[in-house]
Amino acid sequence: MLSLILNVVYVLVAIAMIALILLQQGKGAQAGSGFGSGASGTVFGARGAANFLSKTTRWLATAFFGITLLMAWLFVHGNQKQVTTGSSIMATQSAAPAPAAKTAPASGIPQAPSQAPAQNVPQAPANAQGNAPAGSQTH
Repeated sequence: MLSLILNVVYVLVAIAMIALILLQQGKGAQAGSGFGSGASGTVFGARGAANFLSKTTRWLATAFFGITLLMAWLFVHGNQKQVTTGSSIMATQSAAPAPAAKTAPASGIPQAPSQAPAQNVPQAPANAQGNAPAGSQTH
């Protein structure tokens, strides 16, 4: 249950961090204030949104890394109860039974012969240079 709660909070913090990082202005954003982006000073105070957004991002980043470390610690120490010293997975496995031999198919299904029947195939005559077929070139 704790793992589920931590995962939900983890995802929410990550989404909030992404949104806050995308809302922040870069260093060259002061030039944009002439085009109407100066209204943020009325909402967040005289210094604008930069101070609020950067502090909030800092706290969310701290929470994000803290949750990451906590989940890693819980994963490592939560699974130690299942591992016993000196045991092997191979030692706990029983011998698997051998696969069953293939059975003959039903009598209504035709079978391919086990060996190809021997056929007397005549050999092709060896062509001498004088007996070359028409259209072939000899060099």
